[in-house]
Amino acid sequence: MLDFLKMLLTPEFFFSIIRISAPILFATLAAIVVEKAGFCNIGLEGLMMFSALSGSLVSYYANSWLIGLLAALVVGVLMSLMMGFFAFQLKTDITLVGIAVNIMGSGGTLFLCKVITNLTEGKTMASTTGFITKGLCIPNITIPLVNKIPFLGGILSGHSLLTYLAFLFCLLTSIMLYKTSLGLNIRAVGENPNAASSVGVSVLKIKYIAIGFSGLMCGFGGAFMSMSYAQGWSLDMVAGRGFIALAAQAMGNGECLGGMLSSLVFGFAQALGIKFSARGLDSNLASPIPYAVTIIGLVIFSLVRRSHAKKERSAAAHAAQAAK
Repeated sequence: MLDFLKMLLTPEFFFSIIRISAPILFATLAAIVVEKAGFCNIGLEGLMMFSALSGSLVSYYANSWLIGLLAALVVGVLMSLMMGFFAFQLKTDITLVGIAVNIMGSGGTLFLCKVITNLTEGKTMASTTGFITKGLCIPNITIPLVNKIPFLGGILSGHSLLTYLAFLFCLLTSIMLYKTSLGLNIRAVGENPNAASSVGVSVLKIKYIAIGFSGLMCGFGGAFMSMSYAQGWSLDMVAGRGFIALAAQAMGNGECLGGMLSSLVFGFAQALGIKFSARGLDSNLASPIPYAVTIIGLVIFSLVRRSHAKKERSAAAHAAQAAK
């Protein structure tokens, strides 16, 4: 047990938790905003896959990580707006649109990669889209003075630029939702679109803004995966993070702070799985750890929510009985 704690209580382990949590947090913020607008975007996984491929390819051919990052963001936003067109204009069920994007994200990205790079089945994806050299990776940031602090410096300093942006966007998204007129309109549309429309709010416009924002966050998450985390693109590299983000949004009760904490929990689970695998545990046993934690977390969340609902109903019943 002591050896186990020594293995975990290191700056490197906490550093990896924050690093692994970043793409989940981006997708969680995407899920939070669309949920506030009154719908669910389950296509986060596919959006991240397309963004990851776009960032990797464009940064390689343009020889610039910044242009690659911008390409990933543009693809994420455009694809999310396309989802909005099908859902809001053509009245297709948003869940079916999300499923289609997720399927495309798996098979479609492989097809595009083969068309663009002339890959054959015999070549590994890493050998070709390991395109990303260190010069094309999104840079890591060393924070002056903080990096000199014992233990804490090894946790907080040296992360990718996008890791810091993920936590900054968590704060900014919360401010946007609760301190701006746009956030008020998003929440109003989510709670009662008819009432929002009656006071002059364009429900359609707000829904497009919400789903466009989700695409932007997925663009950041996808770019992080291919241009920082893995330093190259590979098939299904997002590995369920879009779905885990939906669970983090639910466990965080649809709030930015709760979503951030839930993302860190899932980051901890993934870091733990990687640590166990590095210590010799069969990868078939280590790799399911994050998904098992996701299921357990959702079960606990469901039980807690049910308990709160029962207490509220009981309190309402007592209040009604007392009124009589």
